[in-house]
Amino acid sequence: MLRVADLERSLNFYIEVLGMKLLRRKDYPSGRFTLAFVGYGDEKDNTVLELTHNWDQNQYELGNGYGHIALGVSDIYSTCTAIATKGGRVVREPGPMKHGNTVIAFVEDPDGYKVELIELKNQTTR
Repeated sequence: MLRVADLERSLNFYIEVLGMKLLRRKDYPSGRFTLAFVGYGDEKDNTVLELTHNWDQNQYELGNGYGHIALGVSDIYSTCTAIATKGGRVVREPGPMKHGNTVIAFVEDPDGYKVELIELKNQTTR
């Protein structure tokens, strides 16, 4: 679960930029928050990400315990190009990781959360 400051802006990033689908969304007026679940497929068969928007909170500190979300992709170079074309921010261009040869890149969501892209060899993703 990620707490997001602007739900519409975050949904735009995860749906339009990263290609996820909005699976469900529900407002909780008595608690003054909205939950939105996004992912690449149905919740019964796929991992999903919960975005929580607290209506009265417009900023969060990311903290030092959070690392990043990681997504496997089949072609990291074209994925980064597509993300940048859609207005996403690539903060580490594709290249080998330190101390290894796996090709990775990092993008940043509108709230500053890092999303690592990992190129999967010989696998189809998304």
